[in-house]
Amino acid sequence: MIDMVKSFKELTPELQAIAGGKGGMLARMYQGGYPVPEGFVVLPSAFQGETLNNEAWDEILHFLNKIRRNNEGALFAVRSSALSEDSVQASFAGEFETVLNVKTDDKVLEAIYTVLQSRQSERVKVYSTVQGIDQSHQIAVVVQLMVPSEISGVLFTADPITGSYTSMIGNYVHGLGEQLVSGEANAQDFRLNRPKGKYDGPDEFKKYADNLYQYAAKLEKELGSSQDIEWAVAGGKLYLLQARPITTLTTGNLDTYEINESLAGDALWVNTNVGEAIPDVVSPLTWSIVRSLDNEISFVPGYYLWSGNICGRIYSNISQRLSAITALYGNAKIGFKILGEIFGQVPEGLTIPVYPFSKMELLKVIIPRIQYYLGNFKKISKDMSRYIERTPDWCSETTEKIRKINTKEELLTLWKHELEPYNTKAWWGLIASGTKAVLALTLSKKLTKLVGTEDANTLLSNLRGDSELESLGPVIGISKVIKEEMSREKYLIKYGHRGPHEFELSIPDPSEDRNWLEKQIEEFQELNTDAEELLKKQHIQYEAAWKRFQVRFPNKVKWLEKQMSKASAGARVREAARSEFVRVFRVIRTFAMKTGELTGIGNDVFFLYMNEVEDLLADRDVKLMHIPVRKENYEKYKALPPFPSVIRGRFNPLEWIKDPNRRMDFYDSTMPIVNGSESEMLKGFAGAAGRVEGTVRILAAPEEGETLRPGEILVATTTNVGWTPLFPKAAAVITDVGAPLSHAAIVARELGIPAVVGCGNATLRLKTGDRVLVDGGQGTVLILE
Repeated sequence: MIDMVKSFKELTPELQAIAGGKGGMLARMYQGGYPVPEGFVVLPSAFQGETLNNEAWDEILHFLNKIRRNNEGALFAVRSSALSEDSVQASFAGEFETVLNVKTDDKVLEAIYTVLQSRQSERVKVYSTVQGIDQSHQIAVVVQLMVPSEISGVLFTADPITGSYTSMIGNYVHGLGEQLVSGEANAQDFRLNRPKGKYDGPDEFKKYADNLYQYAAKLEKELGSSQDIEWAVAGGKLYLLQARPITTLTTGNLDTYEINESLAGDALWVNTNVGEAIPDVVSPLTWSIVRSLDNEISFVPGYYLWSGNICGRIYSNISQRLSAITALYGNAKIGFKILGEIFGQVPEGLTIPVYPFSKMELLKVIIPRIQYYLGNFKKISKDMSRYIERTPDWCSETTEKIRKINTKEELLTLWKHELEPYNTKAWWGLIASGTKAVLALTLSKKLTKLVGTEDANTLLSNLRGDSELESLGPVIGISKVIKEEMSREKYLIKYGHRGPHEFELSIPDPSEDRNWLEKQIEEFQELNTDAEELLKKQHIQYEAAWKRFQVRFPNKVKWLEKQMSKASAGARVREAARSEFVRVFRVIRTFAMKTGELTGIGNDVFFLYMNEVEDLLADRDVKLMHIPVRKENYEKYKALPPFPSVIRGRFNPLEWIKDPNRRMDFYDSTMPIVNGSESEMLKGFAGAAGRVEGTVRILAAPEEGETLRPGEILVATTTNVGWTPLFPKAAAVITDVGAPLSHAAIVARELGIPAVVGCGNATLRLKTGDRVLVDGGQGTVLILE
């Protein structure tokens, strides 16, 4: 038997999917115990073309009379519930017809046809076109008992303009809510301030405010997004009439890979740390894997350290972390200190929006996650040295297994039982090793107070000690190949997984392109570059700084030796763990390529999410028709310039690039645009000590490195390990993005190249050919005439 009409109580989750946005949500709320007036949904199957089925009409009469028996003089509201309506992407608010105060059966039937036919209206067609939605709407119709509203209103659980979660904001009118939604009457404003819902508004509504807040908070939590809720008060009781996502606060559309998580709310996004590791626009496959790993280690709701996605570029959501610390400790000072150490300074005048977490609710969520986190952290820390030693062989063996696989079933089994678990283990290794960076950071602060920034950086330039940091390996290795101390094959086995695009799976790494290594060797030979010789020169400077320290602080020599030993060991473990994680991560590229081969989709596999790849290998339905538009959006994102390193609030890059005065250091949606001349001094972080004057060469990518002339000053948005072959040619390095412990700073210090990192807008303020004076010890760049 075909289901044609169902009451809110009877509408199963399967039927809710075809009951339209409004009908499905009302049924869900009704069954969840929310105060929703009773009603029923006329499903699309009740209609044959433009005509209501006779059997369906008999069922409608049954439900109408049942409601009338319990509600004398009942009036009904007849509303649309299109399948595309009240969704995350589109609300269709007010586009379809609504008929109120309907009493008789004839008028109910007439109202149903009015609503049905409204899907053909011009306004619905125009709205659909703008939203990119098919105009041939499947529609259900909601028939619901009207409550005689004394007060009617709406409540947004977040500010739909700014995205702020500090308060729920609402409006109400006396009488029917149509006056409010149509704009026919002036409304009263009120706020429900988080985290406890403290009421701020007219006294007459105060007695209902707490109930409304509790219902709204519960709904928001259950549905996982900010909600636009219609409500009414009748006979001294609060009713909920509708709930739908706030469409202006959505992260985008996964089907089309239109993702901008800054649009979901008012938050602070930073890429001074993660943007260096993952500088590329990421493909859907890469992002989905990194997001799953991020969820693995996260214990703060909504906090993404490694996978916040703003139009394909990776950012960290700092607000959520700071908010959690503030809720737990009662103030933000501790949070600001931690964030400053990890992500660098917050630009002056920029405020950090705080999400008003409830301490008790937060504890309920994070305590189990912290226990899980600490358990895994302890386990990998204990096994770290064995894991680092074992991983190269494991990767080699697994890569060979993948290449020999001939069936989709075998490949999926290998992913689920071998590659995915080991990738997760490698991720935990990377996270655990990251804590070792704190040792160098703490020591750097203490040394700076004792000897100043320049000598502190010089003393910390020898963290490699008597061994080699993995980040220096690719550049030193080239010198060894030239001297025939290392074969080309050994170089590619040892360092072939490292490169400027190592975190983007769709891009080949050096091990796949023999020409890459030959080109690096050729450049080194042409310039007569010897990275090992540079290290020796830097070591001489280090020894001079060490002697100065011994003379000035003889009583602290043993202390510094001990601290340097710890920091050195920590730095080596951190660099090794990162290198081995990348090695494992690149095996996933081999897996993806094999998937493309076995399924016949080739490189299109990189435009699927990981769950879709699994479905494809398991012969489950995958919507491959979305791949072309995902590719199109990916290319569109790649064509955009790098975004500001700090973003506050909702960020639209297409609007931002139109501003000739845009800044690269930060974007603040809450601050008005101010015109004014900039000073001729760039300020960043002291990356590596030294002072040098030279000519600027701006590079957008390391592939442009052949244009860099010896002795020029390299200026880039950011750098990672893939840029290191260029460093020996540069007289100094300047970056928009970076912090004192960033890759650019570490490698520059090791090589004795002055560096100023995290300048914010150097690539906009400077142009190739400009003369500048770089002071790496003080973190400044003077633009010369």
